[in-house]
Amino acid sequence: MVKHIVAWNYAEGFTTEENKNNAVKMKQELENLINLIPGIVSINLYIEPLSTSDSELVLDSVFESEEALKAYTIHPEHVRVGTNYVKPVTRNRKCVDVQMD
Repeated sequence: MVKHIVAWNYAEGFTTEENKNNAVKMKQELENLINLIPGIVSINLYIEPLSTSDSELVLDSVFESEEALKAYTIHPEHVRVGTNYVKPVTRNRKCVDVQMD
């Protein structure tokens, strides 16, 4: 299995309330991908980080294999969610993919 972790900060120009609403919509859309894309074992977006955090949003997901992760990255539903709900409201994307033992 492969762990896929992505972290972002909110894009500039949004109010606190807009950030909250955008994060809730991102969470719904990203977490629903488990129902639409084969190979996802788990997917969770955390939208309430502790004050000690460097990032404001964290996606923690697990895939059956590296091939499943690669397929996810180009899947039309993932592309749709990224284009419509993630990229417009985030910045400073960081990603780590690791093979799980």
